[in-house]
Amino acid sequence: MTLHIHNTMTRTKEVFEPLDPGHVRLYVCGPTVYDRAHIGNARPVIVFDLLARLLRRLYPQVTYVRNITDVDDKINARASASGRTIGEITEETTRLFHEDMAELGALPPDVEPRATAHIADMVAMIERLIAKGHAYEAEGHVLFSVPSMGGYGSLSGRSMDDMIAGARVEVAPYKRDPADFVLWKPSDASLPGWDSPWGRGRPGWHIECSAMSSRYLGPSFDIHGGGLDLIFPHHENEIAQSVCCNGPGTFARYWMHNGYLMVEGEKMSKSLGNFVTVRDLLDQAPGEAMRLAMLGTHYRQPFDWTAEGLEQARRGLDRLYSALRRVAGIAASPAEVPEGVMAALCDDLNTPKALAEVYDLLGVLNRATTTEEQAKAKSALLAAGALLGLFQADPEVWLCGAGTGEEEGLAARVEDLICQRKAARQARDFARADAIRDELTQAGIVLEDGPTGTTWRKA
Repeated sequence: MTLHIHNTMTRTKEVFEPLDPGHVRLYVCGPTVYDRAHIGNARPVIVFDLLARLLRRLYPQVTYVRNITDVDDKINARASASGRTIGEITEETTRLFHEDMAELGALPPDVEPRATAHIADMVAMIERLIAKGHAYEAEGHVLFSVPSMGGYGSLSGRSMDDMIAGARVEVAPYKRDPADFVLWKPSDASLPGWDSPWGRGRPGWHIECSAMSSRYLGPSFDIHGGGLDLIFPHHENEIAQSVCCNGPGTFARYWMHNGYLMVEGEKMSKSLGNFVTVRDLLDQAPGEAMRLAMLGTHYRQPFDWTAEGLEQARRGLDRLYSALRRVAGIAASPAEVPEGVMAALCDDLNTPKALAEVYDLLGVLNRATTTEEQAKAKSALLAAGALLGLFQADPEVWLCGAGTGEEEGLAARVEDLICQRKAARQARDFARADAIRDELTQAGIVLEDGPTGTTWRKA
């Protein structure tokens, strides 16, 4: 099946043609590790996790690289304000990021380089840019000369004046041009720093991704991804320094960007009191519900995070897991992803259409009457879910919280009450049976009576 993706650079949907059909290479900008991941950070992780899963279905080898930015002024400021070391902050925040993203069903990237492990690559790249006349040293800084590159701004499609006006470009007397950006800057004794030909210092943000993508994917690779907010200045500057270092026609061939995220119709910000971390939401709902909620909107469209949307996603998963529980005793065979789901995802990751196909598959499973029909429908549904990163858990765990300790105690109490209710109904004591159902409802337990007996799930 042919993959089509919207290329930000050309502003059109294109047939994806990898440099090497035997090995597709993908780079995505990862987190700056100074705080817990918020819901906006989660969106590109989910989007490009799905893209990587799809590419692995279509091509024999995929290398997915997502970096960790562990040297940055935000990290330095957090260390200074908290009294903790930079190393303590970045190590803890990276670990928490991994835990939170795993809860969202995101698989680890194939390579996850840290910026601090690639300073030598950055220094070497800066030296080449200086030698080629694209960068210059000034007062302990090294800056990229934007006027030295023709075509700067092609990704954002904006004029130089518009870009400068909208980017709060740093004004500094040592700049030759207002648009020039920092490749290397000096560090005093209180800041992290490395020796370089220009003195002790640290890299600028943009050079980090250029160096790491080149190290693991080569000077040219297939897809570069990230959030819409990174187009300028970050991705524009990545293009400038990478192309000027490695030559015309190099670097990423396709650019993919996910849309902005809102919270209940407003821009997320701490000042508005609507800044929501992934951890906050995991205290309210499983990560799988968060993933499904996000996949319900096309990745290039703005996404409005709402409590109602999360609840709808949770109810949708309840329906899917309830159907899978009804056929738990029927073996599912390995199956190809249904054509409708693949076609939707190959159309620029059209997840709303793919999910519509999933619910059609759910209908097929619910209508199946023979064991053969149920096995086939179950296999197709699980294959679709495996690609989307959904409903791969044990239905009992999802619906009932089956596990150990407190959850096992809950399950035992509920099963005992279900037995008491059954006995009451058999004795035609319907008042007692209704009272038991009401007791369970108040405890957040939903009973579902069916031809094979009564099942239950958490509300």
